Amino acid sequence: MSQTTAPAKIYAYEAMFMISQAVAADFSGAIAHINEILSRGHAELISMKKWDERRLAYEIKGQKRAIFILAYFKATGEGFAHIERDCNLSEKIMRALIVRCDHLTIEEMQAADGRKDLEIEAKLRAERAVAPVEQEIPEPAGAAIDDMDEE
Repeated sequence: MSQTTAPAKIYAYEAMFMISQAVAADFSGAIAHINEILSRGHAELISMKKWDERRLAYEIKGQKRAIFILAYFKATGEGFAHIERDCNLSEKIMRALIVRCDHLTIEEMQAADGRKDLEIEAKLRAERAVAPVEQEIPEPAGAAIDDMDEE
């Protein structure tokens, strides 16, 4: 006699990932890390966008500012538990909040998609990190006084 198991229910989830500015220096790597966590939990990513970059109300792990990434995905209950565990173990994610998202339709979740904007921001951050910083070299303190003596 064979026993059949009911297929696992798939739910929609809303996740807010908080990453530090140090991790965001490699922004594309941080986004890839979040995608990897979701794929390991067999989640189907619906949309992802940068929600905001804010000053924190209190320091977390010595960080005063953080970048918030909002993601909507579908996963089973087992996949959700795997994702939550990976977020807790991750050194790149400072905090994560994942809740079921029954109040939104798939179309509303898809409307929040900003993955192209994430790619653009990752490129800009990478270019900014590579570009040399032009520094203005201050004149020696005595140079201005020497010029006044010649007059």
